[in-house]
Amino acid sequence: MLLQDKKFSLLELASVREDETITDTLRHSLCYAQRADELGFERFWLAEHHNMEGIASAATSVLIGHIASGTKRIKVGSGGIMLPNHPPLVIAEQFGTLACLYPGRIELGLGRAPGTDAITMRALRRDMRAADDFPQEVGLLQQLLAPLKPGQKLKAIPGAGTEVPIWLLGSSLFSAQLAAQRGLPYAFAGHFAPRLVREALHIYRESFQPSETLNKPYAMLGLPLIAADTDREARHLATTSHQRILSLLRGNPLWLKPPVDDMTPLWSPEEEAAVKDFLGLAVVGGPDTVREQLETVCRELPVDEFMFTIDIYDPAHRSQALEILAALRT
Repeated sequence: MLLQDKKFSLLELASVREDETITDTLRHSLCYAQRADELGFERFWLAEHHNMEGIASAATSVLIGHIASGTKRIKVGSGGIMLPNHPPLVIAEQFGTLACLYPGRIELGLGRAPGTDAITMRALRRDMRAADDFPQEVGLLQQLLAPLKPGQKLKAIPGAGTEVPIWLLGSSLFSAQLAAQRGLPYAFAGHFAPRLVREALHIYRESFQPSETLNKPYAMLGLPLIAADTDREARHLATTSHQRILSLLRGNPLWLKPPVDDMTPLWSPEEEAAVKDFLGLAVVGGPDTVREQLETVCRELPVDEFMFTIDIYDPAHRSQALEILAALRT
């Protein structure tokens, strides 16, 4: 019963299978979003990453438009736009345009980290200290997306008056505090940074200040998830995610690889521990196990919504995971 009160959403990185093209990947992403739309998922967000082989979501706002154009109901947004990489005016114009094209369906999740390395930041022509200005730039974005005021000099056209919903994203405590101060919805990146989840959610709820946006806190939790017909099959499918995180830790390309029967030859004991720590909040199993694990999270953590990352190699199996999730809420 606990799950019936929670909304389910998805985070997409447009992960490229090692035997396919980016064109294939983007086609799969759209089909995935369309199935989520049909099944009643709440939102579909795309993550901004740059200079990463195996991830095709760098042009995040472009992909948001692509997904929104191919779906009907589901909210589409960023999870997130890494604000240090962009001038706020440009983001306001991009998301304002999207909001005009797809009214009521576009959302703007914002992250404070650059989401990339120093070389890439310089290529993006952003100041290495831009993250220090995050609170001010969030405020500027709020102003640019709000209705125009008399005498306002700086205007986002399109953008002004669209009031695109802004979320703050975080994997530490900073954005939890800022979201609470500004009265904004908050999403914690438990899909890759599980350690501070309890503290961040506690700070957000305890420090929350009501605003014109929200009168009470609203927290979403990102979780890695692998759902299949049986626990055994889910554990097998999860080796795709294990290989990917292993590649990340080694600094290798992040191609999505087929599942394997045994990870033992592929990693050292130290690497295995690091991968499992990275995926510390992962939910893996058949329908009953997934239900039990999610209900445990519901009892232990004060979250209003789940946003799942589902790294499954076969698109058909990935779609099946959505169907399993949807059935848990009926």
